[in-house]
Amino acid sequence: MPFTVTLAHSNVHFQAQENETLLDAALRAGVELPYGCRNGACGSCRARLVSGAVRYPLDLVPPALRPDEVGDGAVLVCSAFATEDLVLEVNTTQDHELPPPRIVPARVEQIEHVSPDVMRLRLKLPETVRMPFRAGQYLNILLRDGKRRAFSIANAPHDDEFIELHVRYIKGGEFSAHVFADMKEREILRLEGPLGDFYLREGSSRPALLVGGGTGFAPLKAMIEHAIYIGLGKPLHLYWGGRTESDIYLRELAEHWVASHPHIQFTPVVEDPLPESSWVGRTGLVTHAVVEDYPDLRAHEVYASGPPAMVEAAARLYISHGLSADHMFNDAFTFAHDGSPQQKQA
Repeated sequence: MPFTVTLAHSNVHFQAQENETLLDAALRAGVELPYGCRNGACGSCRARLVSGAVRYPLDLVPPALRPDEVGDGAVLVCSAFATEDLVLEVNTTQDHELPPPRIVPARVEQIEHVSPDVMRLRLKLPETVRMPFRAGQYLNILLRDGKRRAFSIANAPHDDEFIELHVRYIKGGEFSAHVFADMKEREILRLEGPLGDFYLREGSSRPALLVGGGTGFAPLKAMIEHAIYIGLGKPLHLYWGGRTESDIYLRELAEHWVASHPHIQFTPVVEDPLPESSWVGRTGLVTHAVVEDYPDLRAHEVYASGPPAMVEAAARLYISHGLSADHMFNDAFTFAHDGSPQQKQA
């Protein structure tokens, strides 16, 4: 039987079936809720349960929720199922005027090896077709077997003739194997997007820390290029981490931003430099490098993108250093069962 979900302080309500998540039910009803990864990893879809009850698959609380948050009524709408009628309090301070998703074709214009295991794709949209998006959002590539593979959009919205994607090779990954072995220029792909609630908050005056792990750099690149384009002059500090130096695959681009724009800083962090490497920069965990430089985060906002473990650790660490949860924006990358990228971005 369906349950009624009501959004507190509004006249908005929708029906949720017992076998669908609250987020799926809301989207089916045309109700916009904040979300990102859709698998409980990033916490972007956090809401507060005013009344009613929910359950999670296997009765396991999603990793993005801390025990104290659960005690205060926090739920993740991307993972929670209603067990009775609910009243939810949703963060309404976010900008939900997001472009609606659509399905469009795109032609592979360029395939570029930017590191041993990362390929940069440049996709050309048809002359009369555009996919408006916010800097930091993602899209799905629709495969012929009906599966979806999600990737962050790596270019800024003003460059609207093209879509740039960064694809990491994953052993056993169907789509990434195709990109690295078989994909040819002029191949046609079907794109679904834009998607997700991870995007640059242009109206905020807070200094922004952008923390990326590996190809988590992609949406942060879009944010920085967009900020430069619109003349957003607030401080932006990019922290880009990788296991080895080659994971910082567009380092020269980031260094160019710094040289050209005094309000932008860049700190690359290599977790485990190879013995033969000439690396002389920061080492260790990129998440820790941030608090070494900014022990008090009360005045900042953070955008974190990368593997779920990194994103979850970042949120816990930064909130413990004074960051408001309302100013922690996450984008977690996970993988489909066959090893192919299956973002999210929640």
